[in-house]
Amino acid sequence: MNAARATAAPVRILGIDPGSQRTGVGIIDVDGGGRVRHVHHQPLVLLGEGGFAERLRRLLDGLAALIDEYHPQEVAIEQVFVGRSAESALKLGQARGAAISAVVLRDLPVSEYAAREVKLAVVGTGAADKAQVQHMVAAMLGLPGKLQADAADALAIALTHAHVRATAQRLGVSTKLAWRK
Repeated sequence: MNAARATAAPVRILGIDPGSQRTGVGIIDVDGGGRVRHVHHQPLVLLGEGGFAERLRRLLDGLAALIDEYHPQEVAIEQVFVGRSAESALKLGQARGAAISAVVLRDLPVSEYAAREVKLAVVGTGAADKAQVQHMVAAMLGLPGKLQADAADALAIALTHAHVRATAQRLGVSTKLAWRK
């Protein structure tokens, strides 16, 4: 059975680190044996002409173009962290909602992870800083140089989902049950 899992077609995962100014996206492939391969990463820069509504439009259009180009099968997105001002939290929530809308309109399943869960899965501690996440993501995917922070976070979210889904498959449970306490 392990050989069958290892030869199964890879699953493409889109990781999203939502933001109201920049949204990080990272795409990986994971095979049945849990091996991951980097496909793409970038920050979607949302700033430009127009107001906040135009930023959300750029986010929707950018994600739609990436989904059309790379055809992910599953999506993982970071949950909102409410440590900033109320206005920032509201804008972040709206950007996250727009990102989720972009993927569910294409019938893609979405899994959500808290920032501490992502840091724990990738670095080994939920209190890791951005530089540690960037370093570990680059090391895990064999990427040279320093990664842009938002894109590194998106790749970390995708890697977290890959780990959780592999554990879920081994346990024979859903990904929601495999990670939640």
